[in-house]
Parts: sequence; C-alpha cells; structure tokens
Amino acid sequence: MSTAPYDRTRPSETIAGFLAAAAIFVSVTGIMYRPLRLIPVAIVLALVAAGIGGRAARLATWAVAITAASFAVGLAAAVITSNPLW
Repeated sequence: MSTAPYDRTRPSETIAGFLAAAAIFVSVTGIMYRPLRLIPVAIVLALVAAGIGGRAARLATWAVAITAASFAVGLAAAVITSNPLW
C-alpha cells in the first residue's frame, strides 16, 4: 500500500490568504469611509496576494475583483453624497 504524499502549504500561501481577506475587508470599509485613503491600500494588498498565489489563488483573484469594484462604487458614492474623497 502506498499513500498520497501530503503537500504542506508554505507559510507564504497562508499569508496570501490573510492578505486577500484583509484586502476585501479594507475595500468594503473604504466604500463607506474615505475611498481614496483605504481602497488603494486594499488594491496593493490584493495584488501582492495574487502575486504570491498558491493555495489562496482563487481568493486573491476575488480580492482583486472586489477591490476594483469597490473603488468605482466608493468614488461614485462619495461624489453622489458629497462626502470627502480623502
């Protein structure tokens, strides 16, 4: 009998998952509060997570898409409601 080899995840893959989750949280928060302060930081976090890849590649891809959409929605909401962008 033989068993399938156990592929251990690298620590960088775990960090990529946390970065992607943090990017999603920060970008959604940025929609409601100062989009030009928070969302660019979230975009950088999402792109770094996507660059690391690994096990969390799908989450990082979703994080990039969500941060891009949050940027557009956040700026539109701030302009329509006359709230400050900074």
